[in-house]
Amino acid sequence: MRVLAIIPAYNEEECLSSTVSELRSQCPEIDYLVVNDGSRDRTASIIREEGLHGVNLPVNTGLTSAFRTGMKYAYRHGYDAAIQFDADGQHVPTFVRSMAQALDEKDADIVIASRFLNGERFTGARGAGSHLITRLIRMTTGTTITDPTSGMRMYGRSMIELFATGFDVAPEPDTVAWAIRKGNKVVEIPAQMRERQGGESYLKLSNVIKYMSRTCLSILLFQWLR
Repeated sequence: MRVLAIIPAYNEEECLSSTVSELRSQCPEIDYLVVNDGSRDRTASIIREEGLHGVNLPVNTGLTSAFRTGMKYAYRHGYDAAIQFDADGQHVPTFVRSMAQALDEKDADIVIASRFLNGERFTGARGAGSHLITRLIRMTTGTTITDPTSGMRMYGRSMIELFATGFDVAPEPDTVAWAIRKGNKVVEIPAQMRERQGGESYLKLSNVIKYMSRTCLSILLFQWLR
């Protein structure tokens, strides 16, 4: 199985080099593509100076556009699977093989690395929002996704094509719910994740509330119109 790790990066000068180094060391059999999403720090310089395999977007376009750039590359180069791999060091490369194995053996379209299956729990607004999204996905699809906000997801060929050629899909829980409703198989494997290894997290309380509200509304309303 040919697997591409897509690494969206926005202002990740503190973590990018070590993230790529660890991924290459632990998973030498897979390829990677760093997508620099118009960073204002030294992210582009690090890609150039260290000879990393990457592309630079001229302006910041957001996670969805950066990820779809990677999916277009995966689609055009005939990869069997693509995994979203965060540049901030949160994702642990040792779980990539387990995800690829699950994608193959369970004939899945999406494999999610679940922190909840490994015993981790969120608290506060983030935990409440994640639990609510799980309930909404189960209510609208009949499938239980224990860790819907996990960003470590692996996609098979059909999903690579969808992201590369579609215009209304994003690497978010509402797309996972929509994919299940359309007959795609989504499975989870237990995994661990770390705290951000440097830089500034997007997940401030106000952003968490906005993200959870937007996602819940999309699952309940917008996906039914697609």
